Amino acid sequence: MKTESLTILNAADTAPRPWSATELQVNPFLHVGPDRIYNPLTDRTIAEGEPGYAELRALVAGGSPSAERARLADAGWLVPADSEPERRFLLKYVSLEAHTVCNQACYFCPVSVAPREDHFMPMDLYERILGELSVWRDTIEAVFMINYNEPTADKRFVDQVRAIKAAGLRPAVLTNGTGLTPSRVDRLVEMGGLRFLSINLSTLDRERYTKERGGDHLGLVLKNLDYARDRPVAEKMDMVVLGTGNEEHLRDFDEISRRFAGSRFEVKYFEVMDRTGHVQIGHRPAIPNQRLCGCDNVGSRPLQHIHITPRGQCLLCCEDYDEKYVVGDLNHESVHEVLTGPRLALMRRWIYGLEEAPKDFICRGCTFALARPS
Repeated sequence: MKTESLTILNAADTAPRPWSATELQVNPFLHVGPDRIYNPLTDRTIAEGEPGYAELRALVAGGSPSAERARLADAGWLVPADSEPERRFLLKYVSLEAHTVCNQACYFCPVSVAPREDHFMPMDLYERILGELSVWRDTIEAVFMINYNEPTADKRFVDQVRAIKAAGLRPAVLTNGTGLTPSRVDRLVEMGGLRFLSINLSTLDRERYTKERGGDHLGLVLKNLDYARDRPVAEKMDMVVLGTGNEEHLRDFDEISRRFAGSRFEVKYFEVMDRTGHVQIGHRPAIPNQRLCGCDNVGSRPLQHIHITPRGQCLLCCEDYDEKYVVGDLNHESVHEVLTGPRLALMRRWIYGLEEAPKDFICRGCTFALARPS
């Protein structure tokens, strides 16, 4: 959790309200840590020692309203008891997957065990969705062109980047690097670059790379990355070294860090997770999460993200590879209708413990779920 400046959700939030006549409750979507509290609906953190923290902490613990009541309400820490906070959101991250194709089958990805049928989103639908998303251009940090696909496998890739930028939004690309060719790099740089670029490179060992990814692509990938390494392809350029945390993983991280030292890429070490049971390797909860009280997967998935498939379906979360939790259909609904609609509101209540989620609910098997001690 990090401290950010307040992001206003709508004009009404800026005006003082007569809280003295309103019954208030603690915002049910707060992420309560040991020495700080984060509000995913305002993107604000209040830390121990800051004004209002002790009073808010007491209210979270079930205490009575204090003299700080009005100020805490104005800042969104308290909400009217008769409101529907589950209908609110702060859209920060978009996953807009334009096609289902991936040219690899990585051992840590569900594509390796259940590849999807090829499907490409029509560009008119793609552009219409971007137009609707542009309403939130001031809060959206990035539009990620990926879920479980390889974005550069689409011949329309550069045109899709251009469409995102034309909508006043910030494109972000997570890629295995196979299609990040020098000519595409040059075109991306010419149009001002991406907001974010992340390369998934797990080893420099060609034999292991081929075995772990289902394709002998390492030579091509390194050629592309050597061309991109010193060019401003994105404001932020990462290289992620995924593995299982063993000695081999540490050695891969060291070798890749040395090879790309001094480049624009920041090399990062990450351990794989089991994708809520879709692959049988990586981190997972020791036992199913019982008393759900939030999501900590890059902010809050149900409150700050929207995940859009190539068929225009909106999913609860990127971990939902089977598309079991569909919360909207952009072929028939607007983005706003999905974000404020009843299906996503129900998911928010389940995830934050306002209602008991089903026993097989996806968050019970996720390492990013927040849960109260039993």
